[in-house]
Amino acid sequence: MIEFDKTETFYNLARSFAGECQAGMRYQMIAKLAMQEKLKTLADAVRTIAKNETLHATQFFNKIIEKTGSRDNIEFDAGYPFHAGTLVEGLKFASTDEKNESEDIYPTFAATAQKEGFEDIAALYRMVADVERQHKIVFQYLCDAVKNGTLYKSESPILWICSECGYMHVAEEAWKTCPLCKAGQGYVDLHLPFEGVRK
Repeated sequence: MIEFDKTETFYNLARSFAGECQAGMRYQMIAKLAMQEKLKTLADAVRTIAKNETLHATQFFNKIIEKTGSRDNIEFDAGYPFHAGTLVEGLKFASTDEKNESEDIYPTFAATAQKEGFEDIAALYRMVADVERQHKIVFQYLCDAVKNGTLYKSESPILWICSECGYMHVAEEAWKTCPLCKAGQGYVDLHLPFEGVRK
């Protein structure tokens, strides 16, 4: 059997670790843009995704350590996105990046791991791809809602909750300033979409 560090899966794990670390940092920068626009709950949602990416990186790192032990250096050739811009542009870039991971990169890496006999790693890639698919949906929703001014609006009455004091109100649009604690609209909890998940 071929040594693990000579397999394509070994290099894919290293690429995935690097990519997830970078994604986590890029999303922290998007969260900072959201805070500059006083959209705290949007920033919190993006920070949660950034934390998810860091955890994915940890999983890929742990697989490398489990299979080969510590390494001084792993050399590989890969491209990574470097985007900058407005909040809307950052959210759009993030959605596209998550789409690429969930529909192309990680399914390909899962197939390679399967072919090379690493079912545990193939399963890991499939699970992470499922999460990235949800991230894509959230980022696209946030991008559209910020761009269209509908982040705190709904076509029918829904429950809006202040993330600071817990004040609740049912309406088609969230308040501009919380009647109880005076927090701005950017502190209203978001209603985020998701698609069906794997059973």
